[in-house]
Amino acid sequence: MSLKWTDTLEIAIQLDEAHPDVDPQYVRFTDLHDWVCALEEFDDNPDHSNEKILESIQMHWIEERE
Repeated sequence: MSLKWTDTLEIAIQLDEAHPDVDPQYVRFTDLHDWVCALEEFDDNPDHSNEKILESIQMHWIEERE
């Protein structure tokens, strides 16, 4: 399975597993971008993200923690 920027929910799930000690509501978008790009299954152009996508990932991640 390869992840693209549009797979915001799956990315959030994988970030939650990769960073269990991080509170997602306090993650800076620059760090979030780097962490997404570092996911093993991530296979998309790093330049194709934007604030809307990163915000969606962050919101899904916060919801995963609830």
